[in-house]
Amino acid sequence: MAKRRSGTMLAAAAAAVLGMTFAIPASAATGEPTRTAQASSSEVGAADACYTWSGTLREGSTGEAVRQLQIRVAGYPGAGADLALDGVYGPATKAAVQRFQSAYGLESDGIAGPNTFAKIYALQDDDCTPANFTYDELNNCNSDWSGGKVSAATAKANALVTMWKLQAMRHAMGDKPIVVNGGFRSVSCNSNVGGAANSRHMYGHAADLGAGSQGFCALALAARNHGFGEILGPGYPGHDDHTHVAGGGGQFWSAPTCGM
Repeated sequence: MAKRRSGTMLAAAAAAVLGMTFAIPASAATGEPTRTAQASSSEVGAADACYTWSGTLREGSTGEAVRQLQIRVAGYPGAGADLALDGVYGPATKAAVQRFQSAYGLESDGIAGPNTFAKIYALQDDDCTPANFTYDELNNCNSDWSGGKVSAATAKANALVTMWKLQAMRHAMGDKPIVVNGGFRSVSCNSNVGGAANSRHMYGHAADLGAGSQGFCALALAARNHGFGEILGPGYPGHDDHTHVAGGGGQFWSAPTCGM
């Protein structure tokens, strides 16, 4: 479901127009960035309450600004691939940016400048999530992301990447809503639902998808192009009633009913 942006972002955008310099608060404890933005920079398309890029990025760039970009284009790694979130703007990141640009009708030069950032700002809410997904959807277990196989901050950060991958997949499937029935699980929540002993749900990497208007098989097949190394769907034991997608490394796809 679409979300409304808060007045924080509107105020930040107004400050950008006035050429003001302001601090953007965010919670480091949740894996979200804290950054002071120079809104007067001619290369900044708009000031954003989550993260504002201060200049153009291209192949050869490095640092946190690149890593933040990689999170937002993680759903565009190419078929069967997974984009590393390493802060290095190499060929894979350039190609992912090109796919993102092409998907939204931008010049696909692989250089992240004002037009690319403006599109990301339009897609991004104040808590860094993409417009069509929420942290609540990715956590039906508890309110603080604790008790998994990684720290609460890491689990929440991993779920953010999962949401950006789902946003890319949603757009590729005609912007029809994707139903998320579950995501992060603590060890106890995972045990209560009979999850696998090392389920990626406990790392924040996974989401279980309802059929929606697309159907389980269409979701499973589309997920192959959007950075999900683990895809389990109809025909795989215990997955006839949902499609499971997860990142986090490795590749295991099985949805026999879907020919996969």
